[in-house]
Amino acid sequence: MLASWYDDQGPAADVLHVGELPDPVPGPGEVRVRVTVSGVSPGDTKKRRGWLGSSMPYPRVIPHSDAAGVIDAVGAQVDARRVGQRVWVYGAQSYRPFGTAAQYTVVPDHQAVLLPDHLTDELGASLGIPGITAHRAVFADGPVDGQLVLVHGVLGGVGSLAAQLAHWAGATVIATVRRTADLDRVDPAVAHAVALDTGEPAAAIRSYAPRGVGRIIEVALSDNADLDNAVAANNAVIAAYATRTDRTEIPFWPLLFNNVTLRLLGSDDFPAEAKRQAARDLTSAAAVVTVAVGDRHPLDDIAKAHDHVDAGGGHGRVLLTIPQ
Repeated sequence: MLASWYDDQGPAADVLHVGELPDPVPGPGEVRVRVTVSGVSPGDTKKRRGWLGSSMPYPRVIPHSDAAGVIDAVGAQVDARRVGQRVWVYGAQSYRPFGTAAQYTVVPDHQAVLLPDHLTDELGASLGIPGITAHRAVFADGPVDGQLVLVHGVLGGVGSLAAQLAHWAGATVIATVRRTADLDRVDPAVAHAVALDTGEPAAAIRSYAPRGVGRIIEVALSDNADLDNAVAANNAVIAAYATRTDRTEIPFWPLLFNNVTLRLLGSDDFPAEAKRQAARDLTSAAAVVTVAVGDRHPLDDIAKAHDHVDAGGGHGRVLLTIPQ
């Protein structure tokens, strides 16, 4: 099969190779997916770079955890009727060496989720890491029907899906963008939008939530901890999946007196059942979910795709088109 891989960590152009590797064979409980589109996430490029001192987990890695494609072979203990199904894939390179930047990937049966015909491969390849992270951030502490949910970074991959999932589940959503110029990019049918460059973002948020918000989905805890405290209702939950500084300061005593729960989210290690529930809900909600697609690259331009993600990715999911 044609694939991309790295044997050492480092800059994308230096370590990513493209060439032929043996076709993988599904083992018991596994399926093989012929990949059409592979999704590139920041976590994929961080592993390749050795972020935070992480080392090579395996001698050779095919990157990327997310994809869409068609099951073309199954292992023992898997229903043979799965062959031919369109699926979206998550977790392909989570504690496994060979991900989706290849013509074929092998994953446990349940990690290849049926992709209905009315949904595109591009959407399917965008549901894995961002979708499951967004789902966990919104629902880890219970239903949100009737609640006020604040989503920071709503134009990002996780933030956009978190806002849409919270709205789908019955919440009133308030969403932030960095700049006033971006306010018109937020769908008013999904969320009330607030720009963080206004003089009083807390007052703007409180105008929609006079008694505070019950759930906060956080992409930059280091930047927003004081703002979050200012708008949090008593017993609120801050679900943080990212921060800008490795050692993040928080207003401990104000948060304590407000009885705030801080939930930290690392997607590789979510409980297995939480991932399965996320997959079910994401597939159900996908008919009303939109994902902005940014750059698309062919497999042999994978280094450019990684560089684009490392540079911030812009506003849109970065995808690889896999030759058939």
